[in-house]
Amino acid sequence: MTFRQFAFNNVLRNKRLYMAYFLSSLFTVMVFFTFAIFAFHPAFLEGEINNNVLLGMGIAGGIIYLFSFFFILYSMSSFLQSRKKEFGLLMMLGASSKQIRLMVFLENIIIGFFSTVSGILAGLVFAKAILLVAENVLIIDESLNFYFPTVAIVVTFLSFILLFFCISIFVSFILRTNKLVDLIKGDKQSKGEPKASVLLSILAALLLIGGYGTALYVKGATVVFAMIPVIIVVTLGTYLLFTQLSVYVIRLLKKNKSVFWRKTNMLLFSDLSFRMKDNARTFFMVAIISTVAFSAIGSLYGFQSYLTKEMKQINAFTITYNPYLKDSEAVVQEDINEINSILQGESIDAKMEAMELNYFTTTEQSETVLIVKASDYNRFAALIEEKELHPDDKEAIIVEQSGAIISSGPKASEKLMKLRIPLEGDQEIVPNQVVETKVLTSMNGYYVVNDKNFKQLSSPVRSDHSVVWQAEKGQTDQVIEAGRKFDLEKNLQHKTFAIDYSIYEINKAFGPMLFIGLFIGIVFFVSAGSFLYFRLFTDLDEEKRKFRSIAKIGLTETELNKVVNRQVALLFFAPIVVALIHGAVALTALSRMFHYNLTVESSLVLGSFALIQVIYFLIVRFFYVKQVKRMVF
Repeated sequence: MTFRQFAFNNVLRNKRLYMAYFLSSLFTVMVFFTFAIFAFHPAFLEGEINNNVLLGMGIAGGIIYLFSFFFILYSMSSFLQSRKKEFGLLMMLGASSKQIRLMVFLENIIIGFFSTVSGILAGLVFAKAILLVAENVLIIDESLNFYFPTVAIVVTFLSFILLFFCISIFVSFILRTNKLVDLIKGDKQSKGEPKASVLLSILAALLLIGGYGTALYVKGATVVFAMIPVIIVVTLGTYLLFTQLSVYVIRLLKKNKSVFWRKTNMLLFSDLSFRMKDNARTFFMVAIISTVAFSAIGSLYGFQSYLTKEMKQINAFTITYNPYLKDSEAVVQEDINEINSILQGESIDAKMEAMELNYFTTTEQSETVLIVKASDYNRFAALIEEKELHPDDKEAIIVEQSGAIISSGPKASEKLMKLRIPLEGDQEIVPNQVVETKVLTSMNGYYVVNDKNFKQLSSPVRSDHSVVWQAEKGQTDQVIEAGRKFDLEKNLQHKTFAIDYSIYEINKAFGPMLFIGLFIGIVFFVSAGSFLYFRLFTDLDEEKRKFRSIAKIGLTETELNKVVNRQVALLFFAPIVVALIHGAVALTALSRMFHYNLTVESSLVLGSFALIQVIYFLIVRFFYVKQVKRMVF
């Protein structure tokens, strides 16, 4: 058997340990290859998407490629740490340090080659499905037909072969074989009782509480200025949480006899402090990586939801036309005819209403307000099935924009309630109630008075027009096409607003960012789960010996399941729970910055990742328990 055959067989015989490494590398290659398929798709060679989406794709591909380097490097260090005893046995049989380094180099090249080829093949299998999903998520007009991505295959293959080659050389050079006695003993050497500083434990709690408190306290633009300090404080607090505070809490629980001596808790806590200390860096890295994934995707999704919901709240009508002040009656009528012509050409069934908007001075001569007569208001309200208003004589109803979430200052009604509207004969109208509706888009609010009082007002200081159309339901696609024509028509470009078309444009702009962010987030999250898998199976042999010894003195299979399930659950969910809390606080701070409730969006993003982690935990736990039972019973 040649040395190359020996290295190849060594990979096959350690498939349990290498499987997570292989699958994670395969997934990373597949994601990168998917981005390459998009980047070199014929439909993207021309048009604006070439500048927008491809730039994001290129940046995302670079991030994934860079992250892949550190991920694979970490994976290799975990493998090498768990193979100390194997290296010791090889050295006893006459292997030199140079040969061990060569073996590690060849093993990594073999895994890298097959994971790269498998990732490309997997990408080809799912390419059509991914292109179909992307076509809808990205909201593009071009059809992303399947093609054989020769350039994408070459770029991906060469990129990852180079990556694995560089990592293999790097690992083989930094590999330390240590003394033979240390290698043979491997993980049997005593680690000593883990120690935790009381002061550092208290500091960890204070840093996290202070960071959370600051993030939840600040509002508006202050969130931006507090972001960097909060991130630094929470990151440091997270590191101390896993290295100090968790160990200190476990030591306190071990001293509590009612807890420590209860059923199988002794087995759980006996080496839990060792595992927490050993896995502290892994937990910290997983928590931070997962937090970045949660926050990035949650922020993109939340901001998109914020913009679209805000537009829907303040624009209730399908189409709104607001001419320029300088436009004459002839220009306004010409524009209205053009809009009706476009609607007719798109076969859109819509009702139209027009209103003259008159602005008057109040008793405070410096204040100019919009006053609408009730009959005009009720015509507009009927289009969107809003409640009609019927103010009494010398009564003004203040109307505020329903659902206006952009403004963070005082409400318009607070100012309007203090003003008085003069009438003929030294009389005045007094506002006495406030309602919120979507009838007119006016962030400054306005008054609604009855028709009789409206005639008694003085001459308006200026007048404007507002014309609206409300289309029947089920015509969204036609309205979007009409909105595109309004946008291209110079006479209508900045005077006509179609809500469905505007939301379509927002989704089109955010689609690529969400798609890219989702892919990067999934890569980060899968990698974080792989880190936990590596740490769990690195200690598997030691766990087998420990439980086999305990089984000899009466440990039942039920008790074994209970102890192992708790240990695996703590390993998997300790960093994820911390990351979920970090993400929830970060998204809450984002909602306070925009004064918009992101509870639904945050719950959807965080809940989805939590569900994925639970599924991953159940799969890994099944195989881990199976491995332990095979050795013990």
